[in-house]
Amino acid sequence: MADTVDVSADKVQRSRGWAVPFFAIWTGQVFSLVGSRVLEFALVWWLTELTGSATILATSTLTMVLPQVILGPILGAYVDRWNRRLVMMLADSFVALFAAWLAYLFWTGDIQIWHVYVAMGMRSIGGCFHWPAMQASTAMMVPDRHLSRVAGLNQTMNGALNIVGPSLGALLLMVLPFHDIMLMDVLTALIAVSPLFFVSVPQPEGARDVRQSILTDVKAGLRYVWRWPGLLAVILMAMTLNFIMNPAFSLMPLLITDHFGGGALQLGWMESSWGAGLVLGGLLLSLWGGFKRRVYTSLIGLIIEGLGVTAVGLAPASGLWLALGGMFVAGMMNAFVNGPFFAVLQANVAREMQGRVFTLVGSVSAAAWPLSLMVAGPIADAVGVRPWYAVGGLICAAIGLGACFVPVIVGLEDNRSGDSAADARPEGAACGETRAGGGGL
Repeated sequence: MADTVDVSADKVQRSRGWAVPFFAIWTGQVFSLVGSRVLEFALVWWLTELTGSATILATSTLTMVLPQVILGPILGAYVDRWNRRLVMMLADSFVALFAAWLAYLFWTGDIQIWHVYVAMGMRSIGGCFHWPAMQASTAMMVPDRHLSRVAGLNQTMNGALNIVGPSLGALLLMVLPFHDIMLMDVLTALIAVSPLFFVSVPQPEGARDVRQSILTDVKAGLRYVWRWPGLLAVILMAMTLNFIMNPAFSLMPLLITDHFGGGALQLGWMESSWGAGLVLGGLLLSLWGGFKRRVYTSLIGLIIEGLGVTAVGLAPASGLWLALGGMFVAGMMNAFVNGPFFAVLQANVAREMQGRVFTLVGSVSAAAWPLSLMVAGPIADAVGVRPWYAVGGLICAAIGLGACFVPVIVGLEDNRSGDSAADARPEGAACGETRAGGGGL
């Protein structure tokens, strides 16, 4: 599967005829993500009904986060070396394998909590390969001028998945046994793999240079990010936000059962409200594209998102409608936060560095998440989940407002990592591009 292209061929391909091959892959991934969302909803609800423990839910989230934090930078170096189409095919198949294992365990009645932990962890490892490979492939297949709109479309897709996944999951839990729900994920993974047999995914020149060790590649990725002041500042901000906000969303089933007195249907409504907001926000972003300086789109979205989350925490037990409204606003603004940021990275990170940079950004940003979950679980068991929403949302809004006055964050693309990609290569190594083209924001 030789997909390597030179710089001129890359630019020609991305300037015309890019839509059909890209959206063939993209559509397959949509099916796979629907299956995964339904599976995850079912597993979380099974743990909630079985234990009712915030600590158990927090631990299940840890099993998905820790592989990303610990292994992400190393796996990203392999993504930059290997054929990205093959990486996506194997990653989808690997995830489906553990869905099939869960289906067998539910069918035989031998399922235990630790089985769910293992499956979640292994599926997370598959995601650590798949996500950066898809992001890097998007940058190679989509023209730079369309990256923000594709990012908006991705946010729309994520929002739709948050509507369809929980709602479909809640419905299927009433009519199907757990093992059939697990098998659905296997089927959708096969649908995702199928287009990859027929569509060529470009590789940057030099992506398969194996003259240096994986450790050297990982260090090159670290050096690349270290030399980008704005990206470092954004990563630190993301770490803080993950510490504050993610436990609230991981423990949402307990907010529904303990505070609002609801069940799986109400949990589905809450997650679908977030998803509906993402759909609207993603559509607006795909049509509008955001401000010329895209970082302002992200920061304003972050401020409003924080206020929406605060409304969820302040909603009384009889005010589920207020929580649903707050989640809708937060979801809509989340599209404006994430879409422009990833468009900046796709347009400005050197093509041959994108696997490492995307996994490094994800890993470091999520590094505070495990600690926050270990703290949040016992605290939520003692005082409830609502404070994580009310206080966390206000802090989120304050961080977004404060970042508007930090020059390296506002000038994220202006202070990008100049020639770090060139420094990362051994003497005489061929490379398609040292930096993806892109002007100021």
